[in-house]
Amino acid sequence: MRCVFRLPFCLAFFAALLTLSAHAEDDAVYSATYIEVPPSEAQSAKSGAALELERYRDVSRREAGNLRFDALIELGRSNRFVILQVWRNAAALDAHDKADGTIKHRQAIATMQSAPPDSRATAALFLDPNSHENQPGAIYVVTHIDVTGDHKDDCVALLRSMSQDTIKEPGNLRYDVFAQKNRPNHFTVAEAWTDRKALADHAAAAHTRTFRQQLLPMQGALYDERIYAALP
Repeated sequence: MRCVFRLPFCLAFFAALLTLSAHAEDDAVYSATYIEVPPSEAQSAKSGAALELERYRDVSRREAGNLRFDALIELGRSNRFVILQVWRNAAALDAHDKADGTIKHRQAIATMQSAPPDSRATAALFLDPNSHENQPGAIYVVTHIDVTGDHKDDCVALLRSMSQDTIKEPGNLRYDVFAQKNRPNHFTVAEAWTDRKALADHAAAAHTRTFRQQLLPMQGALYDERIYAALP
């Protein structure tokens, strides 16, 4: 497996990103794109949607201005994927959107998809300052959190505390938090863990249970947590 979260992109961030107490204030552009295809298009990691996403990932990583581009397949539901990407700035993303590789990908995935890709442009809130290179067999988690508008700031405070606690846990490789640009009361949390046991221990940790308990009254929709592996 390839690394899903890489250290080099952290070097472009301002010093404010090196603490979890401050919001990110760099020019980088982040997004999470959810893709769903019929099961018939996901029978093999070397055919259909999975292969197309691997090709798209590899082409995109070679583009100027790309800081991270990862394609993940959901465990237990191999017809669902997510792309996590980071671009140096809006101009780099705009160039990517117009690139031949992107146009070809959109044409190819359109013939396979169950629904149009759901892309969420986000801004970094808290980035793990001590993230590690990922390991073979690592487990990835992408969670969408939706709270009512009046609880936006309360949720940010909860996520700050959760970030500080989680990055200290054994087996944690990364814990990053993003806010959706057009809906600032919607959040994306991207995690990486060494293995399933580390993730299970995290779920049972006291601070995790406290976080979920305090978050529940704020939620505007169900807590959407999905577990992934990296495409080869």
